[in-house]
Amino acid sequence: MSTKNIIDQNTKTKISIGSFALESGGTLPDVELAYERFGPKDAPVVLICHALTGNQYTIGSSESPGWWYGLVGDNCPIDTTHFQVITFNVLGGCHGSTGPASFNHLTQDTYRLDFPKITIRDMVHAQYKALQKLEIYEVHAIAGGSLGGMQTFEWGLLYPNFMKQLFVLAATPYLSDYGIAFNHIGARAIQDDPAFNKGNYDKNEQLQGFELARMTGMVTYRSGKIFQKRFDRSHNESHYDIQSYMDYQGEKIKERFDANSYLYLLESMNNHDISRGRGTLQNVAKQFQAQLYTISFQHDLLYPKELIEDFSADVPNSQHHHVQTDYGHDGFLVEFDQWGLWIQEKINQGVVNNHDN
Repeated sequence: MSTKNIIDQNTKTKISIGSFALESGGTLPDVELAYERFGPKDAPVVLICHALTGNQYTIGSSESPGWWYGLVGDNCPIDTTHFQVITFNVLGGCHGSTGPASFNHLTQDTYRLDFPKITIRDMVHAQYKALQKLEIYEVHAIAGGSLGGMQTFEWGLLYPNFMKQLFVLAATPYLSDYGIAFNHIGARAIQDDPAFNKGNYDKNEQLQGFELARMTGMVTYRSGKIFQKRFDRSHNESHYDIQSYMDYQGEKIKERFDANSYLYLLESMNNHDISRGRGTLQNVAKQFQAQLYTISFQHDLLYPKELIEDFSADVPNSQHHHVQTDYGHDGFLVEFDQWGLWIQEKINQGVVNNHDN
């Protein structure tokens, strides 16, 4: 990937938004959001919102690719030679933004479970405040999948005139009871682990419950068909390959994510419901001012096509695209060649570029 269009290449880039009022009524002091920023400074802005265990590294680098590397970047469907792309690590995250693993200057200790409850709307308000600090007062588009899609829905309702387009991938207007059930299993696996110690664990590496939570999630993120294709009951004398894969995923999450943060984000997903305090879903659908584009993925157990498509149909001038894939929910992270061109076609509509290409 070319680096000529990179604005902020420092992976430790953060912005302070100061004291921040939460939906719960509390206030967080000295809030920081970590972010990644690519593209020409005078180009239209695309804000990307990340998923549950994602982070701000949407693009990353060729040596350490981000989670949407190939969909976003130079000469990609979301092209950073034409767009400036910004991704924040969410409030409550653990990759540089203020969250449970952050130091609380009031108590001179880590927040852990003293961190206040946060909502999807809190995440969006915090990012809006950060964009104002960056002197960005409008964006061309906002896009995200899963937890990122939940944020994108809320962006369209909290700040309806801030963007022209919304791209919601693999996310529904509220989290279903099925999704809450799996989140509950994951949360209990963490909380009931003696090593969790009510959030006062020393290191993630101690938490076998966190491994189980991740394994539970992995079963829902992909389809049985893709597991069968990949592993086909292959095994050695002691393990099936699928068992080794699940163990690997459990170990890997402990290396890159904080368990307390994971719990807080699960809870914010559980409480996601864009109709909360706004009336019926049908009435809420009429409140979107930006063009809404939704994408669903075949075999997505958590965010089914029917729920996404039915809601999208109630939003004026919205468009829905369904992707045939064996990957299920994780389809929004792979196979960009199958659906990236659809996004490219839509996102390039109505773009005004002021910079020299």
